Amino acid sequence: MKIPDIELKSKEEIKLFQEKKLVDLIDYVNNNSKFYKELFKSNNIDYKNIRTIEDLQQIPPTTKEDLQKYNSDFICVSKTKIIDYITTSGTLGDPVTFVLTENDLKRLSYNESISFACAGITSEDIIQQMVTIDKRFMAGLAYYLGARELGAGIIRVGGGIPELQWDTINRINPTTFVTVPSFMIKLIDFAEKNSINYRNSHLNKAVCIGEPIRNTDFSLNTLGKKIKEKWPNVKLFSTYASTEMSSAFTECEAGNGGHHHPELIIIEFLDENNNPVSEGEVGELTVTTLGVEGMPLLRFKTGDIMAHYSEKCSCGRNTIRLGSIIGRKKQMIKFKGTTLYPPALYDILDNIEGVKNYVVEVFTNEIGTDEILIYIGSDEIPINFEKEIKDHFRAKLRVAPKILFRHPQEINKILFPESARKPQKFIDNRINNSNF
Repeated sequence: MKIPDIELKSKEEIKLFQEKKLVDLIDYVNNNSKFYKELFKSNNIDYKNIRTIEDLQQIPPTTKEDLQKYNSDFICVSKTKIIDYITTSGTLGDPVTFVLTENDLKRLSYNESISFACAGITSEDIIQQMVTIDKRFMAGLAYYLGARELGAGIIRVGGGIPELQWDTINRINPTTFVTVPSFMIKLIDFAEKNSINYRNSHLNKAVCIGEPIRNTDFSLNTLGKKIKEKWPNVKLFSTYASTEMSSAFTECEAGNGGHHHPELIIIEFLDENNNPVSEGEVGELTVTTLGVEGMPLLRFKTGDIMAHYSEKCSCGRNTIRLGSIIGRKKQMIKFKGTTLYPPALYDILDNIEGVKNYVVEVFTNEIGTDEILIYIGSDEIPINFEKEIKDHFRAKLRVAPKILFRHPQEINKILFPESARKPQKFIDNRINNSNF
């Protein structure tokens, strides 16, 4: 599949293209969305004046709390047009229901097909999908539809069960994984324990979801390095997506950030006062969906903090690229005078030999401030292991959390509850999180 023409255009042409679509979107939500019609009215906004991307700043951002509180008011179509129902994972609050029409499913299929193509996947590839397609999970459905659109083969294995994954690999010879990257470590571990020559498989690409594999300078982080050291012939591709935007940002071969698809979404990067940040500065990704019928969104704040870059990529695309996610705004931790995000903790833990798995819990202590407790799964607990772990944290972050050791199987039960669609590494038990 060739690169969509709009992604090769100049920035000025891309902006004009998006603004034409924006006019249609504003008219559509004013006529069909109860939430946005009332938002325009209550804020004295004349929707006819919203014609450029800069004009969007007249509209107050939409938040996750808005979606939770007024969920059905965002629906723009009758029940007879709804084909599929999706829910968010509810990681940071109550799950939100999204509805998709036939055209929305076609848009989702197109999105994932060009995202796969961005990662160098073609109709010659066979994709092993190691995430669920059920449990109302949009991502699993998107990967399946995108593979079909691309003409690639796809094997719907679902998550977990390394033995089943290896049986599938040996039977069908897939070339590509779609997986949570930490699960690749489990696959490697299973292969080594069972004398499976995993480096001799046909696998050469992995589209990595749900967890970061790169640092902010686009170098591989500890998790990414661990995978590459063990499985060097597999090329790793980061991808970022969310149910709310029905769009994905996937890396190309250059590995310098996830590419924006301007035909599908308008993006902004905002500071705490909802003002735009400059290129290379950290801001909250805020999205306006284009071409969505069921539940389009204007200026939806994703909660994800990152930088963005606009110079032309070596692949030829002239679109914005997303930097690695530094963290989620609501997951920001203020610990002993230091501001942290969970990925910083994960990167340290992934680099400590003897740590099999872990869960990070944040709670409010007796003096009303944030406290961090890390449950660590380890087969053996050497003398001074706790001190060694804390020393790693002090060296990198200047502060050390509390540590509790548990058997790895016990940690797995917390990481993968029956209802979960992805690992639950972070538990927020704060009484009154000021970041909410």
